[in-house]
Amino acid sequence: MKKILFVGAIISILSCSSKKIKTDLLVKNATIYTVNKGFDIAEAFIVNNGKIVEVGLQKDLMARYKATKTFNAEGKTIVPGLIDAHAHLYNLGLFLQILDLKGTKSFEEVLERVVIFQKDKNLTYIEGRGWDQNDWDVKEFPTKEKLDELFPDTPVALKRIDGHAYLANSKALELAGINADTDAAGGEIIIKNGNPTGIIIDSPMNLINKSIPNYSLDYKIKALKEAEKVCLKLGLTTIDDAGLDREIIELIDSLQQTGDLSTRVYAMVSNSKENLNYYLQKGVTKTNRLNVRSIKVYADGALGSRGAAMRDEYSDQSRHYGAMITPMDQLVALADKIAKAGFQMNTHAIGDSANVSVIRAYKKVINDTSDLRWRIEHAQVVTPSYIDSFSKNIIPSVQPTHATSDMYWAEDRVGAERIKGAYAYKTLLKSANMIALGTDFPIEKVNPMHTFYAAVARKDLDNYPEGGYRIDEGLTREETLKGMTIWAAYSNFEEDEKGSIEIGKFADFTVLEKDIMTIPEDEIPLVKVSATFINGEMVFNKK
Repeated sequence: MKKILFVGAIISILSCSSKKIKTDLLVKNATIYTVNKGFDIAEAFIVNNGKIVEVGLQKDLMARYKATKTFNAEGKTIVPGLIDAHAHLYNLGLFLQILDLKGTKSFEEVLERVVIFQKDKNLTYIEGRGWDQNDWDVKEFPTKEKLDELFPDTPVALKRIDGHAYLANSKALELAGINADTDAAGGEIIIKNGNPTGIIIDSPMNLINKSIPNYSLDYKIKALKEAEKVCLKLGLTTIDDAGLDREIIELIDSLQQTGDLSTRVYAMVSNSKENLNYYLQKGVTKTNRLNVRSIKVYADGALGSRGAAMRDEYSDQSRHYGAMITPMDQLVALADKIAKAGFQMNTHAIGDSANVSVIRAYKKVINDTSDLRWRIEHAQVVTPSYIDSFSKNIIPSVQPTHATSDMYWAEDRVGAERIKGAYAYKTLLKSANMIALGTDFPIEKVNPMHTFYAAVARKDLDNYPEGGYRIDEGLTREETLKGMTIWAAYSNFEEDEKGSIEIGKFADFTVLEKDIMTIPEDEIPLVKVSATFINGEMVFNKK
């Protein structure tokens, strides 16, 4: 009897060992760029409970596993879920609700769009965003007189494309309490003949922001959902939102918890007294979809509006140096406070003066044993002798399409010598051994394929210039994909859970219709996303 039972046990064991392991999802028939340490390419992988269980050859995985669902990629390319390391998800949503002024070729066209928009909407406060005087024949800031004529009783506030300047009419200035005597520390209120022209740059913009009527909860939810829809369609699975208040962070968290938002968000907390008092005392907040552990600080403004802080005067405007929004002594105090709370400091720095100030402030806190991973957002114009300061603790977080958008006028702003340290992505990478890549949408377009193309080819969407803009600062395709996946994840302290297709990581991945690692360069910006997966669930399907 015992012998039979023993034999039965052996048979049972052998039977069990031949049974396939049940799992949730098999992804097969793909060219899979795992972005692991060896940058290996696989054919298939297994997902269970939202995480990757095994990666390898299709026939081996099909022999071992029985999946409830199968995703047949039909020979398409799969990359880890794309991460936008610097963007504005909530602002994109707001932008989708207001007047779009992108692509306007003159101030007259701006006015025409405002008139048409208001006829359709009949709003009590008109908001718009996207104008850029650098795209006009007359490359000068507009003034408010024509807006005053058209809308004498309705406030109008039109934000420049970079978000660092407003054109406001007299009614909007009146509501904001702005006049010729208003304090403009940390920015500028442009005055002509003793009166504001309507152009408000950087810090004083907050006066207008506070005077704009509050949005309803439904409006904010709609904005977030519409922004997410755009991002998922373009293959983005994680967004680093560069500057959010507590209210919106908590709203994102609640929508993620109820399943109304799928996207993972790395939230940089806006540097306000209220936000810092709350989050630095509360400590890091981490769920599977939300990570709150960084503070977003503005060192200076933008180059396009001449708000970037420069060490020497602007090449195209004498005796003008831009402005520090956060002076050096405040940067140092903030760095110390943020470090003691165990948070990451992510600082917007465009001009060479701002970048030097931020580097110096960071170095007062960072030591050889630190694992702070503090970031410099944009690192746009850096004095070449300071580029060696970048490291895994001072990470460059850049947006490649800025280079191809700004190349038409950037050298006019900074001159032939300073441009050598501008948009210097390859040089920054060599120093830091990594670089985090994003878009800064809605300033630039959301599409990560444009990011990939601009990083590699250093050309705009018209394939200009031939040979690429300062192509020696271009990145390889492998470096670029890492910058949009594993290096971006590292900059978020999330490299153990995302950024590559490896065992134990979230099953976040993007299915592309063409292989961006091998196709001709000029085809990259045209590549479409076939499907987007977060946590092993399909959240976008082109079909």
